[in-house]
Amino acid sequence: MSHALAEEIFARASAQGVTITCAESCTGGLVAAAITDVAGSSAIFERGFVTYSNRAKQEMLGVTTATLDAFGAVSEEVCAEMATGARAAAQADLAISISGIAGPGGSEFKPEGRVCFGLARSHGVHTETIEFTALGRAQVRAAATRHALTLILGALKEL
Repeated sequence: MSHALAEEIFARASAQGVTITCAESCTGGLVAAAITDVAGSSAIFERGFVTYSNRAKQEMLGVTTATLDAFGAVSEEVCAEMATGARAAAQADLAISISGIAGPGGSEFKPEGRVCFGLARSHGVHTETIEFTALGRAQVRAAATRHALTLILGALKEL
C-alpha cells in the first residue's frame, strides 16, 4: 500500500515540478524511506529530517521552546512548526510532519496511538490528529506512514 502511494506521489510531483520533504518523529524516517524507495525520487525529494528529540526539533526545524512547553511534542502546534521549519530548511514546495505516541505507553491525556500531522505549503499549514488507538508500535508507525503519504498525495491532487 505505501509503495503504491509513494509511486503515485512520485508521478504527480514529477509531473508538477513539486519538491517534498518530511519532518518525522514517531515514524523515524519511514515516510522518507517510502518516498525514496521509488527509483528517480531524487528529482522530488532532496532531504528529510528525523527529529526524535525535542532538541532536534528545535535545532533542525526551529520549533520553539514556548510551543513545546505549552503543548508538548505530540501536538498539532508542534507539527505546524515542524512542517514549516522543514519546508524552509529544505526549500521544498511541500513538507509533511509527524509526531505521535507509537507505544507502548502513553497517558490519559496523550494515549498510545495518537499521532499529529502537519502539512506545510506556500499558502499555509494544515494540521490534524488521528487516534490510531493502541495497535502496537509497529502498526501505529505503519498507519501513520500511510496517512502521511495520503496527505501528501491529497495536497498534490489539489495543485
